Amino acid sequence: MPSISEKGRRMPASPIRKLVPYAEAAKKRGVHVIHLNIGQPDIKTPKIALDAVRNHTIEVLAYSMTEGSEVYRAKIAEYYAKNDIHVSADEIIVTTGGSEALSFAMGTLMDKDDEIIIPEPFYANYNGFATAMGINVVPIESKLEDNFALPPIANFEKLIGPRTKAILICNPGNPTGYLYSKEEIQQLAALVKKHDLFLIADEVYREFTYDGRQHYSILQENGLEQHAIMVDSVSKRYSMCGARIGCLVSKNREVIKTALKFAQARLSPPTFAQIASEAALETPQHYFNEVIEEYVARRNILISELRKLDNVKVAVPQGAFYCVVELPIPDADAFAQWMLEKFEMDNSTVMVAPAAGFYATPGLGKNQIRIAYVLEKDRLVKAVHLLGEALKKYAAQ
Repeated sequence: MPSISEKGRRMPASPIRKLVPYAEAAKKRGVHVIHLNIGQPDIKTPKIALDAVRNHTIEVLAYSMTEGSEVYRAKIAEYYAKNDIHVSADEIIVTTGGSEALSFAMGTLMDKDDEIIIPEPFYANYNGFATAMGINVVPIESKLEDNFALPPIANFEKLIGPRTKAILICNPGNPTGYLYSKEEIQQLAALVKKHDLFLIADEVYREFTYDGRQHYSILQENGLEQHAIMVDSVSKRYSMCGARIGCLVSKNREVIKTALKFAQARLSPPTFAQIASEAALETPQHYFNEVIEEYVARRNILISELRKLDNVKVAVPQGAFYCVVELPIPDADAFAQWMLEKFEMDNSTVMVAPAAGFYATPGLGKNQIRIAYVLEKDRLVKAVHLLGEALKKYAAQ
């Protein structure tokens, strides 16, 4: 029998999706599963975006430009200018989601066995993208007790070696919800310039910042033009996860020129999704004001309810819509599966994402979970109540 690749064997399973079969089995038993495991917002997609697709006049659904519609890229640049990020349309490549933008960035910057430093816990698919490219992830631990703030720069310097090509951050963070300060971004900027590295920032949650805090993009930092690569997406900003439209942005011409070759290999981003995404740029500010107000309320009630549980620790997110929770259990994977297979109360149970899959260092995050607070407040309260009862029953076994 032919064998599959070693790379395929090493490809990590998604900690967000790997428990899906158990959740589906629970549903078939008639159990209601409350999903805290995936960042799929329940916020309605802006009507203006959906109407743009409904009212299209296309007669031939042709390939679009490899780098994305010129009109759309120009409008993206206008959107960034409103956020004090000044780029031109030819410094933007439209991609099939932020995921493709990250893959293009890694392929552009790194060869096999090169290294990328990433603060952990991090978005689990970073591991997948790196594995697919034959790149080695070098993790640097950020800690719950520090609210997952940027680790000391001295710790980064210890990890920089001859094969280090880039540092990757997510700001605000998935799975932590941590928002890097301007000062932390400037520390990273000084570091990559000192060691002649690239700084990649996944900024897909830019709009979602709380408590008066402001997002500071790596593309706002002067002097970082040749080092900075930004990844973005419409998925969470406009609750358009299914559109699969993102972009890669850099003022480094060689980066854009090279990434475009990767883009040419997949021909073009989807046309209808670009139409929807272009229209979404006209979404009025009150839409975001209402969404942020709702997420702050959800965050506050979630944190309040979690703090009522015995021996449970939680980091307070400053952005995005995730938080990492430490539970009084040895193995969150086993516990999450048990909740789906063995636990129910009032004919309901909870699905969470075990956090070990968001770490690259073996053994870290084993007793942690990630919660996505993308549900209505009453469902969050119910979910935390169920989680607390499940912890009690699990401990009593």
